[in-house]
Amino acid sequence: MGEIHMSHKEVNRISILEKLKKKELKQRKAAQVLGVSVRQIRRLLRRYKAQGASGITHALRGTVSNHHADTDALSRAVVTVSERYADFTVTMAWEKLVKFHGFYYGRETLRMALIAAGVWKPTRQPALVIHSIRERRACEGELVQIDGSPHAWFEDRGETCTLLVYIDDATGKLKILEFAPSETTNAYFQATRRYIERYGKPLALYSDKHGVFRVNTTKNNSASTEDSNGLTQFGKAMQELHIEPIFANSPQAKGRVERVNQTLQDRLVKELRLRNISTIPEANQYLPEFMDAFNAQFSVQPKSTVNMHRPLGATEDLDRILIQKHTRVLSKTLSISYGNRIYQIDTDRPTYAMRHAKVTIQEDSDGNISILYGKQSLTYYIISIQPKTAIIDTKQVNSIVDNLSTRIPTRPAIHHPWRQPNLYW
Repeated sequence: MGEIHMSHKEVNRISILEKLKKKELKQRKAAQVLGVSVRQIRRLLRRYKAQGASGITHALRGTVSNHHADTDALSRAVVTVSERYADFTVTMAWEKLVKFHGFYYGRETLRMALIAAGVWKPTRQPALVIHSIRERRACEGELVQIDGSPHAWFEDRGETCTLLVYIDDATGKLKILEFAPSETTNAYFQATRRYIERYGKPLALYSDKHGVFRVNTTKNNSASTEDSNGLTQFGKAMQELHIEPIFANSPQAKGRVERVNQTLQDRLVKELRLRNISTIPEANQYLPEFMDAFNAQFSVQPKSTVNMHRPLGATEDLDRILIQKHTRVLSKTLSISYGNRIYQIDTDRPTYAMRHAKVTIQEDSDGNISILYGKQSLTYYIISIQPKTAIIDTKQVNSIVDNLSTRIPTRPAIHHPWRQPNLYW
């Protein structure tokens, strides 16, 4: 007699059905005990009387499921992931397989196959840190979170650069993505200009306390801030455009843009690799296509259909507003120093008339310089160029410090005074 494989649930049914067969138990009571209908109890009893214990087991036990995954298809998928998408997340690898390789199984099926093949190792989730939840704004354009993300976007194919990210708080849509060599005022001016020209003016910009957005010193005696009431160049421009700046006190406060930065550092890096993009101009040309696909997959519908973006006013000229403006005082010889250069004013009027006069130096995003005396543009020429020192962004400094290994103590040379005997004793 062959073996019968039964579950605990089926074994428990035998005793109930045996009592039914001997008429020691009513069908309604048996149905209540087993949690089935009376009709099901009658069917089970007929099968038990006709076939015995084997009639209780599930008829499909031991057969291959109709939804069983094709072993060959899974094997080909595992090989493809190993060869082309080895460092991709399971979700992103599954998306590529579905889109380009005709894979028609679910993500979890792929994940289990990768684990079985040893290609993917499940990672332990970090301890959950709970932060208070901030509701999304109701309208598009009501709040835009902005941030710069320095990263090795081109891996070893190009230099490290910064991605400027503008994301709408209400919808989670990427509004502007733009690569720049570093996180500078001019880079944000260019990105903000593209944003306003494309969508209009948002009500508020939510950023961190980077030096581009906020003056983080209590000293107000510097030449660049004495005439700005503590506002940075970017802050003055936003004030003139009537865009409210909001500063986050922690990375978690602007978690939406922080999380999208992590996603971009995974997904965008791999998309750039697949297309062999290794320069900033090539990457910026590809970004609109990436944004469209990203927004179609991850954005949400806002609570309100009202769009809070505002058009530019009649007097709001972006060429005049989105430009750096610095105040300088002319010397006795009508020269000024700015940006490691000395500019000599060339004028026909008597020199004493302009000595120690305040002038405004304007620098656009392309680095072009103009000097204004009141509203009059002055003619100048450059008489000296000083060597320019390298400027490292504060975020890059922080990342370098965080990645520093333990310092190796150095021993003084044998003739160092510290190693000499004390001659005064």
